[in-house]
Amino acid sequence: MAHKFEIYKDKAGEFRVRFKFNSEVMFSTEGYSTKASAENAIASIKKNGPDAPIEDNS
Repeated sequence: MAHKFEIYKDKAGEFRVRFKFNSEVMFSTEGYSTKASAENAIASIKKNGPDAPIEDNS
């Protein structure tokens, strides 16, 4: 699979989500205290991401 979301625990014990494309990390989230919150972040990205505007600050 070329892309995927990963939920993992950081050194502080918080749950984080990272999105990988061809094994390269494209972005990662803030830390969440529960796994359910990390799963909710993935659901929000999937739901709201396709319609998100692009802001070009170049």
